[in-house]
Amino acid sequence: MAVGSPPLPSGKVNIPFYRDTRIIAIIVQVVFALAVVALLWYLYSNMMNGLRQANLLPTFAFLSVPAGFPISESVIEYDPSKTYGQAFIVGILNTIRVAGIGIILATLLGLILGIARLSDNWLLRNVALVYVEIVRNIPLLLQLIFWFSLTRLFPRIQESIEVGGLMFLHNRGVTLAWPQTANDFDTWMWWVYGGIVIGIIFYVVRRIQFARRDRPGVALPYAILIAFAIALVGFLLSYVLYGAWPVSLSIPELQRFNFVGGITVTNSFAALLVGLVIYTAVFIGEIVRSGILAVSKGQREAARALGLTPGQTMRLVILPQALRVIIPPLTSQYLNLTKNSSLAIAVAYPDLFYVANTINNQTGQAVPVILMLMASYLSVSLLTSLFMNWYNRRIQLVER
Repeated sequence: MAVGSPPLPSGKVNIPFYRDTRIIAIIVQVVFALAVVALLWYLYSNMMNGLRQANLLPTFAFLSVPAGFPISESVIEYDPSKTYGQAFIVGILNTIRVAGIGIILATLLGLILGIARLSDNWLLRNVALVYVEIVRNIPLLLQLIFWFSLTRLFPRIQESIEVGGLMFLHNRGVTLAWPQTANDFDTWMWWVYGGIVIGIIFYVVRRIQFARRDRPGVALPYAILIAFAIALVGFLLSYVLYGAWPVSLSIPELQRFNFVGGITVTNSFAALLVGLVIYTAVFIGEIVRSGILAVSKGQREAARALGLTPGQTMRLVILPQALRVIIPPLTSQYLNLTKNSSLAIAVAYPDLFYVANTINNQTGQAVPVILMLMASYLSVSLLTSLFMNWYNRRIQLVER
């Protein structure tokens, strides 16, 4: 050090900026971000130039043009004179329909399967094991084609297979008995709404009482019972006053060429729903089994020491604790089921992907249709994740 120069601070070294690792890291990240933006702009420019030369510039104006193609199944009213936008909405609703029903049925079947895998009964445990090993190792697409081909082997509608007089299997699908409403249905619904409101009030009041007394209690089952009792009273009064039930069961009757009454589920919908439920339930069952095994053995022993039956132990002690392990991976399976429904094109079910593919073929607007398709699946997945994350937070243990 030269004589008279100020000394450097103790423990600090004067490093040039071009050798400072923090500055170098920032520069590298900025350069990488600029390179990514430049690459995206290059790809976008090439895409637009190609579409301009093909006279297919992206536009959403086609959504207001009549579609001109039929859709075999629709949750809402639809005919070929409707617009492409309405056809796309039909596809979204069809996807939500099969995904919603599939999630409920797959959860129930998966819960039964997961408990069966841990059963003390040798036959039940091994049947569940064989089911898991076979189904999860066969591609879902092959299973959907198998179920669709199986439904086509049913006899013609005049020779339908009758199941208890309430279900008929034929080569057009499955015809089921279905509830139908009467003229006084709207009047009875006021009883239902009143029962729900009174049940909610009872639940809130009881929860406040439990909180003031600082002791646990059960309120929800009684609130549901009160709401059901009020609805039942209104149901009986409707019959006494009007001589007919507000809701009755419509039994299918075979006429000359078709069934009258009830509801008919098409082969495509039945095959898709059965395939998705059976396939997804396998993975849900394994998640349930792992969640149950995550609960310590001492919890079972404590429940038995209190005199609880095995069923009560599972329902009141094991499953509530296992849910904290089950819910996060269960969310992924719900999302998988929703996205796997896009395989419906293999069984001719008009889901979102099927309808979007038809719109793309007719209009040539690939980019807008793909963007709408991605946005739709993303929205459904995010809403499902949002609900499951909310429920997961509700059941987590909170330390005081």
